Amino acid sequence: MVTQYPYFLGMRVGTMIKPLVDYLVLLGLPKKIIARMLEKRAYILGYDLEETVKPNVDCLISFGIRREALASIIAQYPQIIGLPLKAKLSTQQYFFNLKLKIDPDGFAQVIERMPQIFLVGRGIPVEDVGKMVVNCPQLVAVQVGLMKNSYYFFKSEMGRPVNELVEFPEYFTYSLESRIKPRYQKLKGKGIRCSLAWFLNCSDKRFEERLQADYLKIESAGPSFCMGGKLELPGSEVVSDVEDESDDEILYRRTVSL
Repeated sequence: MVTQYPYFLGMRVGTMIKPLVDYLVLLGLPKKIIARMLEKRAYILGYDLEETVKPNVDCLISFGIRREALASIIAQYPQIIGLPLKAKLSTQQYFFNLKLKIDPDGFAQVIERMPQIFLVGRGIPVEDVGKMVVNCPQLVAVQVGLMKNSYYFFKSEMGRPVNELVEFPEYFTYSLESRIKPRYQKLKGKGIRCSLAWFLNCSDKRFEERLQADYLKIESAGPSFCMGGKLELPGSEVVSDVEDESDDEILYRRTVSL
């Protein structure tokens, strides 16, 4: 903490540190959670209680956030109490209402859930999380609990790099139990390595056809879908993309048999 934010060594405990901690406790945050927050983000101690923290909490409430949800929001995203919040929320609320037709009550529910904050907590840069939400607005409606389960399966079982989630955020919109797990197990059984979009963004029938066919039929990507990806098999070469304006589809022929 000293290395990260040495200025707190010169702060008065009774007039600066303790009032901030007491206020966070009053909002419903357990002291153990506050301790973990400060260990990781010591700069929070530098947030002015009267000029920044309290006005931001009042701002959240004014945007429809339930008081009982404040502790959860702050615990997941402590920086929120130190941001220029009113301007940011006003801009985001306008965007959600104009582009996504989400009313103020719905916007408040989005802020309470804040699944994008889970992504930031997993080490994905904020700017990449922003791109993910723009490319897949449905992310804001995904329950954090479901997102956690899908993420842990992605990392522990599938062992894929996080950048694949940035490229295909729609991964989180698919059911872990009914689509991701069973399809992944079939791919694993056949030793097939492919993109997330290739095995998720298609019907069950098309997926089975892809597993059984002697070639891969990759459909052109539409405006709302991310179809395709290159197939990489052990002992085979990855075939480069082929552009042919006369055909609606591109065929990739496997160099080894299934």
